[in-house]
Amino acid sequence: MFLKILQIAIPFVWFGMVGAISFVEAPLKFRAPNITPALGLGIGKIVFKTLNRIEIIFAALLAALLFSARPATDFALSVFAAIVVLLALQTVWLLPILNARAERVIAGVDAPPSRKHLIFVAFEILKFTLLFVLGASLLMENLRFEQ
Repeated sequence: MFLKILQIAIPFVWFGMVGAISFVEAPLKFRAPNITPALGLGIGKIVFKTLNRIEIIFAALLAALLFSARPATDFALSVFAAIVVLLALQTVWLLPILNARAERVIAGVDAPPSRKHLIFVAFEILKFTLLFVLGASLLMENLRFEQ
């Protein structure tokens, strides 16, 4: 029972972290008084690096939980797989590119415009949605089996 509770809790906690950081903290920090683009990017690098590490831990823990107490249907596993793919792409492809661009801006070098940030935002929106779907599907599945 405890494993099932963790299976439900982790996607919702992860969902809340992505929502709070990606959609609240990230855009608002640039509106704070005296925050320059370079300072905002420096803060963002630290915050998103930390979030990414936490997300990897959540993904590993959730994978172990889903393996230990497999859901009755493959739907949750498919949604989780999609989340892991998005997280992997962000980790090995997008974040290094965005960090390198941020370093150039922090150093005062003109960085050419990039669409990679828009791709990152699209991935965050999709991951955010899929985390809610995963948590809800695991919750609904467990409610069905409790009756």
